[in-house]
Amino acid sequence: MSTTMRAALCVQAGGPEVLEIRELPIPSVREGWSLVRVKGAGLNRSELRTRQGHSPNVKFPRVLGIECVGTVAASTDATLPVGQTVAVVMGEMGREFDGGYAEYALLPNSLLMPISTTLPWDVLAALPETYLTAQGSLDALGVVPGGPGRLLIRGGTSSVGMAAASIASAHGIETAATTRRREKVDALTAVGVDHVLLDDGGSLADIVRRVWPHGPDHVLDLIGTSTVLDSLKLVRRGGTVCVSGSLSGWLIREFEPIAMIPPGTKLTAFHSDSLKGAAGAPVLQRIIDEVQAGVYRPNVDRIFDLEHIVEAHRHMENDQATGKVVVLPRTSRSDL
Repeated sequence: MSTTMRAALCVQAGGPEVLEIRELPIPSVREGWSLVRVKGAGLNRSELRTRQGHSPNVKFPRVLGIECVGTVAASTDATLPVGQTVAVVMGEMGREFDGGYAEYALLPNSLLMPISTTLPWDVLAALPETYLTAQGSLDALGVVPGGPGRLLIRGGTSSVGMAAASIASAHGIETAATTRRREKVDALTAVGVDHVLLDDGGSLADIVRRVWPHGPDHVLDLIGTSTVLDSLKLVRRGGTVCVSGSLSGWLIREFEPIAMIPPGTKLTAFHSDSLKGAAGAPVLQRIIDEVQAGVYRPNVDRIFDLEHIVEAHRHMENDQATGKVVVLPRTSRSDL
């Protein structure tokens, strides 16, 4: 095995051009960690913000990437044999230590999720962070298969939005989703959204009320801080809003809960860090099985080679993606 690998190194905070392809030493395995040969990595908007310098704890240079899929190349854990297929998400991956934008990643054993699958790497790479977040958010909202309730997804054409729509539709939940772009309507319809709502600057409340006069029972807000207060007004009285996205940032300034949360209405949140490692493994395996069975759609928007990571970041940053953007290391392309 070569002693070096190719990786996309974020050399400093800035635009996409600060991601540089470098030849780096393959990390040495140490106690409590495993070396994973990365076969694919899903891109996430949190990585854009980290690259831009909005993650104070991240020190550059850093290999970004909060998730990846691949195979165990070496491990200090006897239950993780060489060749085992694994998925990894969160746990400060790509922040406190190098992440998935590389041919190899040295990762804590506690984060590795052994999985069994026949899916190609590009499809598998689109699932972990996105579908675990979607499933966890639906659970936080109290959306259950076959149960009553109307679900509104704000930020519907994000990768998590399309995953949540795919899951909800498969389980018979009446679903509406917002998009700001008319050309993305068909993509939402294709994943089973019943009502596509164009959020083009007018009154979203009026549009929602035409579909559901009393409002949705659940709102999954993937836009975040700029829309959560509006979502609390949209949901029916006694309904639930779950904030699982931060497309508009992390903080709600001058938030007054007593004044801004209607009586009886519930505000919750979901963060995929709660489904990392052993907690997420059975959930992810169930998702993979459902995708293999054709119950859910993987919603892959576009696949980039690692060498084109700058173009991939520009694609996401310009809101061109409809679904998940995936990056494949050069060495993995022949394995598809």
